Amino acid sequence: MISLIQTQNLKPDIYDRYVGGVGANDWTTWNSPAGAYVTIVAGEAASVGAVPMFTLYQMAAQGNGNLSVLNDSSFMSEYWSNVQLLFKTIAAYNKPTLVNFEPDFWGYAQAAAPNGDPTQLFAYVNINSDCASLPNNIVGVAGCLIAEARKYAPKAYVGFPPTSWGDPNDPAGVIAFMNAIGAQHADFITAETLDRDAGCFETMNTTYGCSRNGTATGWYWDETNTTTPNFSQHLATVLTWHNGIGGLPVVWWQTPEGVPSSTPGGSAYNFRDNRVHYFLTHVSELVAVGGLGAVFSTGEDYQTNISTDGGQFQSLSGAYFAAPVSLP
Repeated sequence: MISLIQTQNLKPDIYDRYVGGVGANDWTTWNSPAGAYVTIVAGEAASVGAVPMFTLYQMAAQGNGNLSVLNDSSFMSEYWSNVQLLFKTIAAYNKPTLVNFEPDFWGYAQAAAPNGDPTQLFAYVNINSDCASLPNNIVGVAGCLIAEARKYAPKAYVGFPPTSWGDPNDPAGVIAFMNAIGAQHADFITAETLDRDAGCFETMNTTYGCSRNGTATGWYWDETNTTTPNFSQHLATVLTWHNGIGGLPVVWWQTPEGVPSSTPGGSAYNFRDNRVHYFLTHVSELVAVGGLGAVFSTGEDYQTNISTDGGQFQSLSGAYFAAPVSLP
């Protein structure tokens, strides 16, 4: 990826990588010594003038949505040990760094918590001596993540991703849940549009991970904002999150990189999507709803990327940086 960024003379502000797993073959083992992966990624970010961003994705180590790990003291002990190592390594880097806390997890937690109350969903927290005063529940999990960042890596900025499907019929319920866990005490919130190119889901091709509940329509948004679904609707939701969760700035994450097309679908590495096109030609609209930045990346193999997008990202990002939008 670094070579592609350099070859295309891209100027990213943020360089994002996952840190995932708990146990054998988790992120702490990917390089030596333990945790060196974080140092390597931070160095790669610095080489292209970007701020490193780490997406902590450890809760899904035994299956996305498998919340039984919260009741597993062995798992949670190792979970917290890895979190400490992450922030200690970030501290050694000694430069600003972003950390995105556990995408998807909060939606599953909200759905599982009795009456949507995070204090009623047990999790081992105070087995971590740094968080001995925090409760053994989901509120404690979120609080401990923030506490570890503040203790070990004061130059780290951390954020939580609201999950619309945590309470799909009540956006206010999502905001209430995120505030109940203390997300408003972080530094930003993370927003996502889709974890695949729209065209991927339009094909419903299981070979390429394009299968999902629902129909093959409605994934591609209307750029004219006249039919549903559209970008104005998404931005209105993000504005609600921004206003409702501490007025925190918004970082879009894992925004798919497909190229607009009037033909639904596509093929491996060339599925259609129009989020890059809309975002980079309507940046003022993102800023107006609290936007601080946007990360563009693939959420799965076989998606369109900067080596298969026909130069779309190179062209649009170059045009944007020639006349950037000022932040408030």
